[in-house]
Amino acid sequence: MARMHTKKKGRSRSRKPLMESASNDSGLSKEQISELVEGYAKQGMGPALIGEKLKREHKVMYIRQATGQRLMTILKEKGMAGQIPPDMLQLMKKAVGIRAHLVKNNKDVHGKVRLGRVESKIWRLSKYYMRTGSLPKGWRYDPQQAELLIRGKA
Repeated sequence: MARMHTKKKGRSRSRKPLMESASNDSGLSKEQISELVEGYAKQGMGPALIGEKLKREHKVMYIRQATGQRLMTILKEKGMAGQIPPDMLQLMKKAVGIRAHLVKNNKDVHGKVRLGRVESKIWRLSKYYMRTGSLPKGWRYDPQQAELLIRGKA
């Protein structure tokens, strides 16, 4: 898929190395890894932070190869996944921050353009998530509700 706000095609990305077997250098079992994931989620960490912590502290390089499941699948099974997907939540957080900046600096034209781009990404993602069933069909992005949601989490 092409990038949204550049003229590039968007084919460049990092790729994981091919591995024949799931080498788990950490020495942790599947159950221990899922318990760690659950514990970190109870502490309020997001999926990206959980993955980083498992890599750095427990030497679990690829959760999917070690457990046979993705991180979000583990969180959903434990009932710890949020109602809004994490990437959309991060975009909403960014939009709330830009809106707060624009209240103080209402002549910031570049900030207004950036806000439009971020909200465009949110709308595009919401269509995708409604189509896949991660969000309810009638869900709509509302900046005031997003601000309440983000302020409540922070």
